[in-house]
Amino acid sequence: MSCLTFLCGSKSGAATRHSEFGDELSGVHNVTFYSYKELRIATNDFSPANKVGEGGFGSVYKGKLRDGQMAAIKVLSAESRQGVREFVTEIKVISDIEHENLVKLYGCCVENDHRILVYNYLENNSLAQTLLDGGRNTIQFSWKTRVKIGIGVARGLAYLHEEVRPHIVHRDIKASNILLDKDLTPKISDFGLAKLIPPNMTHVSTRVAGTIGYLAPEYAIRGQLTRKADIYSFGVLLIEIVSGRCNTNTRLPFDEQYILERTWKLYERKELVALVDTSLDGDFDAEQACRFLKIGLLCTQDSPKLRPSMSAVVRMLAGEREVDENTITKPGLISDFMDLKIKSTPKAKPDTNQNTFSNYNSSGSDTLDNTTLTSAPSSQATMSFTAIYDRSM
Repeated sequence: MSCLTFLCGSKSGAATRHSEFGDELSGVHNVTFYSYKELRIATNDFSPANKVGEGGFGSVYKGKLRDGQMAAIKVLSAESRQGVREFVTEIKVISDIEHENLVKLYGCCVENDHRILVYNYLENNSLAQTLLDGGRNTIQFSWKTRVKIGIGVARGLAYLHEEVRPHIVHRDIKASNILLDKDLTPKISDFGLAKLIPPNMTHVSTRVAGTIGYLAPEYAIRGQLTRKADIYSFGVLLIEIVSGRCNTNTRLPFDEQYILERTWKLYERKELVALVDTSLDGDFDAEQACRFLKIGLLCTQDSPKLRPSMSAVVRMLAGEREVDENTITKPGLISDFMDLKIKSTPKAKPDTNQNTFSNYNSSGSDTLDNTTLTSAPSSQATMSFTAIYDRSM
């Protein structure tokens, strides 16, 4: 029996479903179950030409469903696959979550050993593919649009952290996981997928989920994952939105390569406005821009306890709560990571086509799948980044 049988409303279909899978699929009312054959047809046999993303979870394809609707079809890798019971348990949680700033799950396939997720397809790709792609896109991000995106992402994350039960820690907040619809409304993708990763993939010592520049120190070094780690990642993302550049760019002068370090230095000199994206040509609210950057610094403080909750962040971004500068302390900086050596394995080679896979990345890191982190006696981290970190000049 194919997964498509689950779409049938007949009693015989329901009986067949329960005889094969027991009660695993009971209670899943708002998710469509697709057959593997249907998804193969939708993606032209998972053609490389239709691949729009790739990461630790597997590959993502653009596909056209039978009803003509476009979809993002995420094929989980063999390492990410679980039994039907575990997989559908997570799907139940994800499928019940709806928010304006979260990507909507259409359905899935659990046919044989296939584990595939089907999401709504968003035509404007991701922030990594557009805003941070070094001017190689036609979308103009006005200051008003950036404000909308920043607040939208904050609201989506606050919803996951504080309104969903049980609370969801995203684990991989980054520009390539912020997708944009036709109106440039931001949608967080890959939420709720952390539990689909096997235990041996959840700690930094095996495979990092999250691009290194977004990682909170306590998560990168000790594997401590809480909502505060998400808040740190959001702070980095917010600074990227204001500045229009990636958090790490090794093509820049050394003292400008890491955006958090540069933000802190400019904050100390009271020159934060210098970080605002020059492509705005001065057409922005300087006071608001500096407030956003200060909020970014609040979110990235070295001590997790000092970082504000996401609901507090939303209120500060919206101007409903003051930003207390007296509470801003130095952020956890990449260069301050102690006893951490980061180096690419031999098979991690720069790929000039990597930028085409920026959107719909799976919740494992799209750039650190082939990266190892090991102890080093040095007091500073030694780093080697692939080309994707240098997208923005």
